[in-house]
Amino acid sequence: MRNTVSENIAEHSHNTAMIAHAIAVIGVRHFGQTYNPNEIITLAVYHDAGEVITGDLPTPVKYANPALRSAYKELEDNAADALLAMLPNDLLPDFESIIKPKDGRPVQIVKAADKISAYIKCIEEIKSGNTEFSKAQKTIKGQIDAIDLPEVKYFIKHFLGAYELSLDELN
Repeated sequence: MRNTVSENIAEHSHNTAMIAHAIAVIGVRHFGQTYNPNEIITLAVYHDAGEVITGDLPTPVKYANPALRSAYKELEDNAADALLAMLPNDLLPDFESIIKPKDGRPVQIVKAADKISAYIKCIEEIKSGNTEFSKAQKTIKGQIDAIDLPEVKYFIKHFLGAYELSLDELN
């Protein structure tokens, strides 16, 4: 979609990492989770690393149908393998679990943070007068609301609204 505020993959990954870290800390402090927020922030920093090879494909295209979804998943796996193949063997163990993480609660948190980051992008675009993001905002909000992790619900309840405020309203 047309953007009024450009965002590169580094900026998106940084935002996602900060949100994921906050969600992880909330999980530990408020919900007795035992995961490591530093591990989760690291996963988030690298969550889209494969896009240096694949580029960014819009979500509606990636998930348009099961065949495209499967093909894109294979493309992502191949990109991750290509990135890992560029590393010296002695560094491979340190990066393999980050570039190709196993499913689990830390990955769920990063995926939730990624969606929240996309939702915030929609908020920023709409605040800048770009109504092209209106439908995406509603769709992503529904996806976020469906996430059944108490730490994510806490983040949404206590922090997400601040992104809709102007700088003057924050002060």
